[in-house]
Amino acid sequence: MCIEQIIEISKGLLTPVIAIITTYIAWQQWKTNQQKLNLDLYERRLKIYEEVIKILSIILRDADVSLEDLLKFRTYVSEADFLFGEEIPSYIDEIYKRGVALRRYNQECRSDTQEIKEYNDKKDKELQWFIKQFEPAKEKFKMYLHIG
Repeated sequence: MCIEQIIEISKGLLTPVIAIITTYIAWQQWKTNQQKLNLDLYERRLKIYEEVIKILSIILRDADVSLEDLLKFRTYVSEADFLFGEEIPSYIDEIYKRGVALRRYNQECRSDTQEIKEYNDKKDKELQWFIKQFEPAKEKFKMYLHIG
């Protein structure tokens, strides 16, 4: 085989080799972009989970919650509708509604002793619910915060 034939064969093989290399590079870029997208999604979801834990902690620390804290919570978790299945936004809504109820029970001041007892019972019921929410919150978010 002469040198000219080797050069011709090499020229013929060069195009498929370049195509294979280009395809591999494109696949690697796609894979990297998918990993970045997954990481970005994870970080946004984690931020919402952290806000849920934060509001639960505030409520347990103070046995109350301010309107300002509730409104901040609502704002910080507002994109949950777009990042999770419907169970997480529903859970967040329940936390918010129960926080509003707890706030209302803490602010009700009646002179009637029976009404005060009723409001305290309702307040205690809400606080008991909040006390039990750390583990359920973790379980609800777990499937969305799994890296793998």
